[in-house]
Amino acid sequence: MTKSAGFKLNRRAFLASSAAALGTPALAQNVDGDGSVEIEREITGVVRRNISSFRTLDWQPYFSNLKKGAILVDISSRALHYWEENGTYHLYPSSVPLTEELTRRGRTQVILKDPSPSWRPTPSMKKRNPEWPDFIGPGPDNPLGTRSLHLSWQYYRIHGTHDTRKIGRRSSNGCIGLYNEHIEELYEMAKVGTQVLLI
Repeated sequence: MTKSAGFKLNRRAFLASSAAALGTPALAQNVDGDGSVEIEREITGVVRRNISSFRTLDWQPYFSNLKKGAILVDISSRALHYWEENGTYHLYPSSVPLTEELTRRGRTQVILKDPSPSWRPTPSMKKRNPEWPDFIGPGPDNPLGTRSLHLSWQYYRIHGTHDTRKIGRRSSNGCIGLYNEHIEELYEMAKVGTQVLLI
């Protein structure tokens, strides 16, 4: 900030800005001139329930190789880590399941890439929410966003979302959600057979 800006921080302004900072989305982001989003790799300080704690990881403790690439979803930090077969690394903020009962951990893999997903609630979702529609086709109202990677576990997906407020939070019924621009990027890189680990 330049001297000519003449900005003074008084107690009221400090408290207001602190409150606003606590209410902001979980991840610090910068948008460059090309419209791409750069995500801060690490958030330091106190980690709150709805804040992703971003940190880079090495793939070797989790996978024996990177054949067809590897995806690791860290439920606690609400982050998806992806390594291409050549070792190139990508880190994305994610939404994770609302509760432990909806959370599944372990090894699976991508079995289908859906470029234009439609959505049907699972039987258990419909039981919990009978007012939900039985089907939503592709488009802006679809909870699966613009792309979906089906996992070998029935009903489980890594998918996009049009509701960006969900990212960085416990907000899903079991799936892992990404910003649409991130699932579109991951969709292009991931393959059928990409190994997936949820921890």
